[in-house]
This record gives sequence, C-alpha cells and structure tokens, in this order.
Amino acid sequence: MSIRFTAKARRRTAALAVAVGLSLGVAGCSSGGDDGGKPNASASASKSTGSDPSAQEGKTETPLAELRGPDGLLLQVTSATRDSGGFVTVNGSLKNDSGKSVVVPVALRGDETEILKHGTSLGGATLVDSQGKKRYYVLRDTDGRPLTTTDLTTIDAGQTIPVFMQFPSPPTSASDVTLQLPTFSSGNIKISG
Repeated sequence: MSIRFTAKARRRTAALAVAVGLSLGVAGCSSGGDDGGKPNASASASKSTGSDPSAQEGKTETPLAELRGPDGLLLQVTSATRDSGGFVTVNGSLKNDSGKSVVVPVALRGDETEILKHGTSLGGATLVDSQGKKRYYVLRDTDGRPLTTTDLTTIDAGQTIPVFMQFPSPPTSASDVTLQLPTFSSGNIKISG
C-alpha cells in the first residue's frame, strides 16, 4: 500500500472519531433538567449498542428551519445549541426530496483552500449575526478539517442523512442568527443555551 493511501485512511478514521465524539458530546450535554444522577435513557441505549453515533434518531420535533437546495435537497435544522466551551453546534438532516439520486454539490464545502483539501463537506456554512454585524465560519481542527459532516457524495431518492456543523459562539445576546449554506436558501434559527 502506498503512503498516500495510508495517510488518507488515518485522516478519515480521525475525522470519524471526531464526528462520533462531537455527536456523543452533544447528546450527553443536552439532557436539560436535573435527573438525580440517573443516566439518560437514550444515551444509555446508544452506549450499549455502539453501532449508531447519530443523536438525531427518534426525534420528531418541528425543525428550527428548512433550507432548500438544488435538485430537491432539503436541509432541516433540528437544533442549534451553545455550549460552555464557546461553540455552537447545529444539528439537522440533509434529505433528498426528489425522485432520483442526487450528487451533493461540491460548492457546499465553500472555497477556502484549507477546507478544499478535505473533500465534500458542509464547510461553506456560516452563521450571520446581523445585529452584531458578524459572520461566523465553520470551525476547523488542527489539520484544517472542517468540524462538519464530511464525505458527502450521493443521496438516494428519499434518503435522509444526519448532519452537523460547529461554529464559534456569537455573544450570548445574539440568539437569533441566519444559517447560510452555498447553493441553499438562508434560514433564521434560534440558538439555545
């Protein structure tokens, strides 16, 4: 095997580990109330099976926003949570509402040189705080990989893929922001936490 192949495999494994860790962290931090130290039932179930890192499953709540994209793609934002570490994590699902398979547009990754190196992702997403007149870009790890869902390729007709994006946190006074994603409509979301 070539060194290049091995390096790519290591990067993908590391990216998967980061995504799983963030998903589990968000699920663990979002319990909300005082439960007397008892583990959250949904967190316990995901720990015991170990096969599904998605914190999205089983939720039937109304989306915070729906952003329409090309070829029948639909991004439904289900949560935008501010954590104490100074980050905002946006969770949702990317759905193909068309009757045919759709290739995820490469434009979603944005045009920053560092992000372009890491394949198709949601790295072009931004949060806009119009009150503070600031735009927040997707965070990156130390290797320049965007802290979003990566390796998006083709979505079959009717298929839904859980996605996430992580941003630096706007000030706590800015709870209403606009989520923008290249080639999609914009959507207003409310940050909780």
